[in-house]
Amino acid sequence: MTHPQTQSPQTRSPRPESQETAQAFQNAAAAYDEAAARGELFRILAPDGEVVRPDLLPSAEQRVELYRQMRRARRFDERGWVLYRQGRLGVFPPFGGMEASQCGTAAALTKNDWLFPTYRDTGAALTLGLPIARTLAYWRTSPHGWQMPADLKVLPFYIPIATQYPQAVGAALAEKKRGTRNVAMAFIGDGGSSEGDFHEALNFAGALNAPCVFILQNNGWAISVPTRTQTKATNLSQRALGYGIPGVRVDGNDVLATWHVTREAVERARRGEGPTLIETVTYRLKPHTTADDPSRYRSDEDTAGWDEKDPLLRLQTHLLREGLLTADTDAALQQEVADEFEAALTEADAYPDPQPAEILEHIFAEPTPQLVRQRAELLGEVESGG
Repeated sequence: MTHPQTQSPQTRSPRPESQETAQAFQNAAAAYDEAAARGELFRILAPDGEVVRPDLLPSAEQRVELYRQMRRARRFDERGWVLYRQGRLGVFPPFGGMEASQCGTAAALTKNDWLFPTYRDTGAALTLGLPIARTLAYWRTSPHGWQMPADLKVLPFYIPIATQYPQAVGAALAEKKRGTRNVAMAFIGDGGSSEGDFHEALNFAGALNAPCVFILQNNGWAISVPTRTQTKATNLSQRALGYGIPGVRVDGNDVLATWHVTREAVERARRGEGPTLIETVTYRLKPHTTADDPSRYRSDEDTAGWDEKDPLLRLQTHLLREGLLTADTDAALQQEVADEFEAALTEADAYPDPQPAEILEHIFAEPTPQLVRQRAELLGEVESGG
């Protein structure tokens, strides 16, 4: 019997051309069920890099690409701290240690799909293709970072908590109405899953069978409040059950597992089988933002053991053991990533200073009368030197 946390792919009617893929999904569903029945997280790689599910390993190319994307995200996070201290980046929500949760999930999308990130999901946006220079501009509060590329369906990073979830459902339903196979993916944190918008979105998506994938990153903290305090629930993926949709709990520091689970959910949505909630269990090693001091609300005991679960180290160890990386190729990859960031930083530094009226642009396709009036007033003040 299938564990109640999941909806077995065996009940599906896959297209004839996808029998091999459907079989892989059936195997994956069994793996989810087995892990859940043992009260464990679903994973493919153990924290020490050992393979625990060799039958579910992605291709060698996919594993190396996931490692590259995590390296790119880690580089942004590390350099972001330095730039903030230099006064060259605004207040920035770090995500170091959560790369597997973000990169593995976003890598399951294509550029035809929608991504609704929270303020902490820079790694996910970079993975889908948001240019680094434009991302830097965003965290500099520059208008050059406010408008997303025309060929990318990434929404600006959401600061309000949980509002992105119902909006993602709306985008998914629009794609469904248009007859596409595109999906919408929305991120949220464990704290956000206690907001009303979270529950309304899951109910809305389930009732209307929206092609939506909900990523719930359980990183242990809702700002300064530990998860154990802000909810009595110990398995947040089970919240999906109340809305009649599948919920899966996965090791959020195992990028192979997050990619595998999300790919299954994305393909399920593309086939018209509705939404999935995925809880990625990880940990926020860094402060809430660069302006935060976590020592005021958590101790070393709270974070003990999480450094050893570093998602980058886990995959790196595996790739070196398998011969998919060597010390030389790894060093070359990391240098390539570093050079890419520095080139993007040079580009971002060259952006012209924003003009005051730009704060009113990129809001509506057609400016409202109120915006037209406000823009005229602002330009008048600028011209008068006020």
